[in-house]
Amino acid sequence: MAGSNFKKPPQAPPLFVATPSSVVADMKRIIEEDRKKENEYAKSIKPEEATFDTVLLPMAHDQDKMALEVNILGFYQAVSTDSALRDASTEADKLMSDYGIESSMREDMFALVDAVYQKKPELETESQLLLEKSRKVFIQYGLGLPAGAQRERFKVIKKRLSDLAITFQKNLNEENGGIWFTRDELEGIPDNVLETLAVGEGENKGKLRLTFKYPDYFPTIKYAKKESTRREVRMQYENKNMENVPLFKETMVLRDEAARMLGYPNHAAFAIEDKMAKTTEWVDHFLGDLRERLTKGGREEVAHLTEYKQKDMTSQGLGKEYDGRFYMWDHYFYNRIMEEEEFKVDQQKISEWFPLSSTIRGMLQIFEDLFGMVFVEIVGEDRAAISTTGKGDDVVWHPDVQMFSVWDDEGEGGEFIGYLYLDLHPRDGKYGHAANFNIQPGFIQPNGSRRYPATSLVCNFSKPTPKQPSLLKHDEVVTLFHELGHGIHDLVGRTKYSRFHGTATTQDFVEAPSQMLENWCWTPSQLKSLSNHYSTLSDAYLASWKESAPQGQETPSKQLPDDLISSLVATRHVNGALFNLRQLHFGIFDMAVHEPASHDVVEKMDMSIEYNRLRSEIVPMDGPEADGEPMDWGHGQATFGHLMGGYDAGYYGYLASQVYSLDMFYSVFAKDPMNPEEGRRYRHGVLEKGGSQPEMKTLTDFLGRAPTTDAFYKELGIAK
Repeated sequence: MAGSNFKKPPQAPPLFVATPSSVVADMKRIIEEDRKKENEYAKSIKPEEATFDTVLLPMAHDQDKMALEVNILGFYQAVSTDSALRDASTEADKLMSDYGIESSMREDMFALVDAVYQKKPELETESQLLLEKSRKVFIQYGLGLPAGAQRERFKVIKKRLSDLAITFQKNLNEENGGIWFTRDELEGIPDNVLETLAVGEGENKGKLRLTFKYPDYFPTIKYAKKESTRREVRMQYENKNMENVPLFKETMVLRDEAARMLGYPNHAAFAIEDKMAKTTEWVDHFLGDLRERLTKGGREEVAHLTEYKQKDMTSQGLGKEYDGRFYMWDHYFYNRIMEEEEFKVDQQKISEWFPLSSTIRGMLQIFEDLFGMVFVEIVGEDRAAISTTGKGDDVVWHPDVQMFSVWDDEGEGGEFIGYLYLDLHPRDGKYGHAANFNIQPGFIQPNGSRRYPATSLVCNFSKPTPKQPSLLKHDEVVTLFHELGHGIHDLVGRTKYSRFHGTATTQDFVEAPSQMLENWCWTPSQLKSLSNHYSTLSDAYLASWKESAPQGQETPSKQLPDDLISSLVATRHVNGALFNLRQLHFGIFDMAVHEPASHDVVEKMDMSIEYNRLRSEIVPMDGPEADGEPMDWGHGQATFGHLMGGYDAGYYGYLASQVYSLDMFYSVFAKDPMNPEEGRRYRHGVLEKGGSQPEMKTLTDFLGRAPTTDAFYKELGIAK
């Protein structure tokens, strides 16, 4: 990268040297140390003498220090190749979660925090937020309930909910199912995908094993010519985590019980109160209005895709037998064909211009130019030089992991920012989607110096093969840029307290910064700068390309040709109503299970039927129920980690935050996406703030006005 000569950072990186026994022992030590400190505060400080500096500030410093170790101890369950270490990490996570509940239900500590709150001290914004949110946590954990049986029941519920969430995610991470198919059944799937599949022996001799990991799943539902194969894969995907079905149901019932105990009408009201939306009424109206605006367009899009299915069936000699149905497993397949025929967009071909390694370099260059940053990859002996053990292997958790030190450029002062890690390929037991994980937060230490953050992208892009590097489809380019956007948000955060660092914002805002950055992946100039045909990376790759290319085909250009860029950009909102109706299905299901009319309703609700019923009503495509399967044929909610992992009554935020992201992009960046002045203003005015001030203030300060929905509805083509 620019000026990327290695220099030793002022702060050593974290170490990843834990063992199964040390993870649990370390978590127990951390918990006991914090418990002793809280006991001391409660013993030595009387409520009438409590101040922000004697209670809240030391508590915040304790939390800051704990986060440096706790996040890593819980991180192993998502990335370690050692199942025993993953199990220990899960156990440690449960220990900390249980302790968090214990700590949040201490009457003596609440008395101190509440005493400070009642004195109404004059504090700057971030400290005031710390005081208000710290106090509210105690109330949300039942300290407004009468002591005795009711409060004990609430504590039992909270601990059980924690265990359910951790176990649910562990089941998702550990899922290793698959289906054996013959090569004939996998007709149409690209060779570079088939080459990565396990080859069967014995009763499966001659077959290939397709897993449910993204690098296998998505190419199959996009390219498999046989509808029976796509149907089988989709149905089994929806049933890959049956063990999570009862966990999901129990969670919904317990959340509702806990919310009603606190005086809320349901869990959604409890969860949304502290978000930007504030009320369930706002969320329900937003989702309902969007559904109304999108439904007609969704039906028209399905009708058009059905024409392609009719042509396909006719070409197979099945035209007369075709009953006109368009199924959920048809969507990606015929959408791809439509893009290829109408827009001349071949995603497989376009991926040749987006090798993972060079695409990452291009993305980091964009952030360097826009935000005034420098990324220096740390490899080989340089890792050993910064490791406190002197061993380079100790500063990463797997050999595949890339590591960068991140700095301000000279114009921004040349100071150290933090560490960025990229863990990009699938492994057994690894977190199965794409996400950004904070490893260590940034904050101001008691001596006034800054503690620098460490953050990681954990993704599941295809691995390189002997003939090709890992190549990204354009939607994967968007995903990578999105998650890297979260990583940048995490890196450049400049808050006093770790509690508000980086992406620690409300859930209906946290996606906005990354969603805004997705626009760069649809900007012709940036697409060209990101592209780099894999045949130009080495002589071996060039030879491989020539071997697979049709005879006489010209050597491809280094960068993506302008005509392909234009065609690709033109597809951005093709079948966009269907995409957003699918998001609405998730968001409306989320509200349905968290906003029941009564507790009896959620107790009697069949979550699988509700999930599939809402999909069939919202998304105008048939499912297996159209063929006579019962409505509980699949259990998609059992794979829905978001609703168990922090997005409860919050999935609407993916759509709501688009309102903010598009408003920011079109108001500030659309005319000149690489304007360095605006980029730095965005970095300092939005990303740096994290959750240290109300998000609406962050938005209005940046925009110079209150945000509006105009750009959002205009972008979707549904403005009224």
